[in-house]
Amino acid sequence: MINNINATSYKIAKHLIGILNRHLHLSNQYNVRDSTTLANNLTKLKINENHKLITFDIKDLYVNIPIQEKLQITESMLLKENSTQITKQTMTFLEATLQQNYFTFRNNTYQPEKGVSMGSPISGIVAEIFLQHIQNTHIEHLLDTKNIIYYTRYVDDILIIYDTTHINDNTINEYINRIHTNLQLHPTYETNGQTNFLDLLIIRNPSNLDIDIYRKPTTTNTTINYTSNHPNEHKTAAYRYHITRMHSLPLTPERQKTEWNTIRSIAHSNNFPENAITRLKAKIQKTHETRNIDRNKNKPKKWTVFTYHSPRIRKLTNRFKHTDIGIAFRSTNTVQQLTKQKPQNHTEEHNNSGVYKLTCNTCKLAYIGQTSRNLKQRYQEHIRYIRNNNPQSAYAQHILKHQHEYGPISDIMTLLKSEQKTSMLIPYEQLYIQTYHHNDHLIPEQSTGDTNPLIQLIIDTSHTTGIVTEPNNTQYTN
Repeated sequence: MINNINATSYKIAKHLIGILNRHLHLSNQYNVRDSTTLANNLTKLKINENHKLITFDIKDLYVNIPIQEKLQITESMLLKENSTQITKQTMTFLEATLQQNYFTFRNNTYQPEKGVSMGSPISGIVAEIFLQHIQNTHIEHLLDTKNIIYYTRYVDDILIIYDTTHINDNTINEYINRIHTNLQLHPTYETNGQTNFLDLLIIRNPSNLDIDIYRKPTTTNTTINYTSNHPNEHKTAAYRYHITRMHSLPLTPERQKTEWNTIRSIAHSNNFPENAITRLKAKIQKTHETRNIDRNKNKPKKWTVFTYHSPRIRKLTNRFKHTDIGIAFRSTNTVQQLTKQKPQNHTEEHNNSGVYKLTCNTCKLAYIGQTSRNLKQRYQEHIRYIRNNNPQSAYAQHILKHQHEYGPISDIMTLLKSEQKTSMLIPYEQLYIQTYHHNDHLIPEQSTGDTNPLIQLIIDTSHTTGIVTEPNNTQYTN
């Protein structure tokens, strides 16, 4: 699992999700949307004493997806409903994005041979395409035999109800684990006619299934304390979820009463007054009973965010009650806010850090560099290398080798991209280096490094994407 937000392919991957959703029509035939939908489906299911439950968990799904096979599957699915041109363009984007599958750990860079990382925006839809292909080619056959009466999946969790007179759990386990060498599925067999799936406890009766709420043994039942300096909306969020779930699931009256007592106990341990939770329950219950009424008639059209310093902020936000503006709150004095270093407010271009261009006054070719300090300091270093006859930088080497001229900072140094995040300096530098090299505007002394396929894709398709790649007025979409 990695933080992919600062990766060069992050925003392209997010954009690619929309492209795949538009051009790939996944059936989601065996997928369950949420636990409430599943619970309602299961309680309507008719079973007999020969039926049993088994669940499977796919081990390390994302990191075990075979990339090349997945690309072939996606291309085949795209060609069924799209033109060759759309398929080729989409596959170029997808392949280039999946190739950016590397990470740094302890100053070493690694690139796995298979799989996509958890944390990448595209990992979810990549896994879904692969699993739906597996289901359509293997699970459908198993369902057609009528040995399995019910199959559903939520991401990497699978629930199966099977007929013991035709098949046993070992046969199912062996069959599923032979489907693909990269997929390892761990079975969990029912105990005393019960098994848990998602946040549900599924209880098997002779002719039907009952539902209860399942909590893991490691659950701490800790929520935002009632005495903390948070808006009431934040403090009650967990209880709104618990109470809404209690009313939404098809629980028996006895199980609903038990759940309500559990919610009250959690609230009490987090210093919530009894009447506060009771009022919240009454409000949610009223909403639940009138859920068929059009809820969109009073739905806010716009939202705005206020920082919650104290309850006195309500004097301002209450003025928006009868408007079409919704109010959301963010907390103050978080750990991130207290520890984050405040950036300096530079006004002049050369007082900023980021990616810069140094132009040779003679041949007008450019050197691209990046610095986490301000540009004035970096300019002085380059000039000092030239004056000391020290070809330490590629720019100094170019000037000394060809006896070309340089000039004052205002004439030859340009800030291409202001950037304060040090992790983004190298990706942006490579973007500009590859672009200037492609347009033959880079000094020959500067190393271009390996060609980045994502950047090359941007350059090659710039005439259709609206991205300007001319060095003199270089602009890039973020």
